[in-house]
Amino acid sequence: MKRLGLWGLLGAALLGCWEPGDAVRCFDKQYEHKGRCCNRCQPGEKLVSECDGTEDSVCTHCESGHYQQGWTKERHCTPHAICEDNAGFILKTQGNATHNTVCQCQAGMHCSDTSCQTCVENQPCQHGFGFVEAKAVARMSSPCEPCAEGTFSNVSSKTEPCHPWTSCEEKGLVVKVKGTNTSDVICESGRRSSLSVLIPIMAVVVTCLVGIGIYCLVHTDPRRRVQKQVEAGKPIEIVEAQQPRSPVQKTLLGGQPVTQEDGKESRMSEQERL
Repeated sequence: MKRLGLWGLLGAALLGCWEPGDAVRCFDKQYEHKGRCCNRCQPGEKLVSECDGTEDSVCTHCESGHYQQGWTKERHCTPHAICEDNAGFILKTQGNATHNTVCQCQAGMHCSDTSCQTCVENQPCQHGFGFVEAKAVARMSSPCEPCAEGTFSNVSSKTEPCHPWTSCEEKGLVVKVKGTNTSDVICESGRRSSLSVLIPIMAVVVTCLVGIGIYCLVHTDPRRRVQKQVEAGKPIEIVEAQQPRSPVQKTLLGGQPVTQEDGKESRMSEQERL
């Protein structure tokens, strides 16, 4: 009995000197087991048995349909997620020994909440808004976003994103009508655009020439000049037509021609009659 008492006193003394801070410290990829540091199982494996004084930890690969993502001392692997069709899910990425299966909502659907246990149908994105797949995958409640500058959406759709404006330059054209968030750019030929500028210019030039012509006609018309002289009180210059001279008749006197004007009595004729 005395010997037991002595051993008991010795054990009590040793326990009294031990503190929790004196526990075994292990590396990150190890764990403590019965005062020893045992190695953890690597990703894709699970623990079968801990280490002992003679052997290291025993691990094995995860069974099919299961995965283990990190270093572990767990004896079980986690089963892959199941993409249930009746919940609105489809498979995005098949799982393996180190990664879980990734599911996503079917086209035209998005997660009902942040936990994404089920999917619900998208509300149609209105004109000027586009469907953003990343927002639906990121489990956002509204996958519609306003179309940014340079993009447009002219349909109401559950799946259509905003589309970029047409590049007129790439087609060798020029912009006729600038695009908006609901309509695309309208392009036209550069030649046609030049004509649209030249035609108004030519119209102005022709109008000016016609105006100048009318002005010249009005101000060079004699009747217009006479009217201006009357209005100004100036004497009117009248050019009288020259009266034609009386015709000259020629008669014979003694066999010689004699000039005689009409309307005058001819004495020579009387002499001739005598």
